Order: sequence, then C-alpha cells, then structure tokens
Amino acid sequence: MKITTALAALALVGAGSPAFGQYEVYGVRFGGYPAFPLNALVLHEDSTRKQELAFIVWALRPAGDTKHAVLFDAGFYREKFLKVWKPTNFHRPSEAIAKIGLAPDAITDIIISHVHWDHLDGVDLFPRAKVWIQKDEYEHYVDDAGLPKANAMDTADAAMLAQLKKAGRVMLIDGDAKEIIPGITVYTGGRHTYASQYVGVRTAKGTVVLASDNAYMYENLAKHEPIGATYTPGDTIANVAAQDRMRRVASDPRLILPGHDPEIFTRFPTPGSGVAKIE
Repeated sequence: MKITTALAALALVGAGSPAFGQYEVYGVRFGGYPAFPLNALVLHEDSTRKQELAFIVWALRPAGDTKHAVLFDAGFYREKFLKVWKPTNFHRPSEAIAKIGLAPDAITDIIISHVHWDHLDGVDLFPRAKVWIQKDEYEHYVDDAGLPKANAMDTADAAMLAQLKKAGRVMLIDGDAKEIIPGITVYTGGRHTYASQYVGVRTAKGTVVLASDNAYMYENLAKHEPIGATYTPGDTIANVAAQDRMRRVASDPRLILPGHDPEIFTRFPTPGSGVAKIE
C-alpha cells in the first residue's frame, strides 16, 4: 500500500520534483449557515449567542500541479440536507472547486475527517477519488450490510460508503499519526466522533493543520475550550489535548484551521470569492 501510494503521488507531482510531498492548501467555501448556537460549538459559552458557520472543503494541491488535488472532507449535496438546513450561498462542492480550476475527476483522494453528513455526503461527487477514513470510525458506524450502526451517520451515506468500499475505493487507516500520502499525515484523538481525525499538511510555509470538527472555531483555540459536541461528555479533556497537539504539529499557530469558522476567509483573504489560500 505504501509503495502504491508513493507511486501515485509521484505521478501527480512529477518524478524528481523538488516539491515532492509539498502542497498548496485552499479552503473552498461552498455554503453557510447564519445563526448556530455558539455553545454547541464552544463549550461553556453563552447559550444565547449565535455564530455564523462556513461549510468548507479543503483542496490540497501538489506544488507545481494545477490539475490534480486531494480533498480533506467532501461536503454535502443531497436534497434532504438542503431542505432541512437551507444553507446560504450553496454550491455543490464538486462545482465550488472550479474556483481554483479543479474538475470533480481531478480529485485523486478524499480524506474524511468523520462520518457526519456535512463532511461525508459529497464523496460520490468525485468519481475517481480513493476515500481515506479511520478503520475504527468506519467499523464503528457502518455494518456489513451498509447500514448505519448509530444515529450519528446518515443511512444514504452509510450505503454509499459501503458501496465504495466494495468497489475497492475505501482505504481504511489503522491508527494515529499515519502519513497516508507523502506530505499528508492524519491524527486521531479529537473525539468529535468515535475516531474522528485531523490532518497535518506539508507546505512551503511549514505544516498546516486542518482540524475539521475537532476544533470548530478560532474561539475554541483562543480560549482553550473544547468543542460542544464530543463522542462522550468525558471526551472534552481529550478534545483539548488534541488542540494542544495541533499546536505542536503546526509550524505556526496561525496555520491551524478550524472546521467551520468564516473568519478563515478574513484571515486569509487571497484569492477571495470564497477561497482562502493558506500561506
């Protein structure tokens, strides 16, 4: 598996390239939600405060390659989610990535942080991509018949993921601190779900950490507060420990990106129009 992955990465970046294993990181906003209870995002916050959410997919483009990318999370698109949540300024993730010149079939790999619908549902919009998910996460939530084992996972998404696994497109990651693709390492311990993961990405500016829902907002990081939704109430300690680890993994604290904070696009305003290049 390691040899196959390395060869695939070489094909993307180009044999002998000095940028092998380095990426450009882009946050692509594909929708929003205007007023979410902040205490569901940042534990111990005032329950009356509301917070705008950004729905984001992250494109990791090998340095020097404008035609291919790895995605971190895949967003959502099914009509039932659109009807319930009514996201603002919504575009399918497969269409939103056109802002950085990518087509759906240019995505070679998708790393899924966890099984919640807003991060997993869009996987089947990308027809060529291999899907990377923690083995423990998959086995905890999807049974042998492709049905969800817990309410945390949508039925359609469980069936979709099981079908992709049967087709040989799901790569189950066995554990923490695994470099699954050269320059991309996954970490567990955030405990948003049973085995949620976040990533460290090697770039020209150093290591960028994409937290996904293991740290929803910049406020989690600034106040050293856990997220409002962990797998069990006791996992709040583990979540704060994961934030501390993110600080050790990232080359600079400013390179830690939370999962749903629209402020990302203010702190990293280039190139704009719902795209943030992290540099």
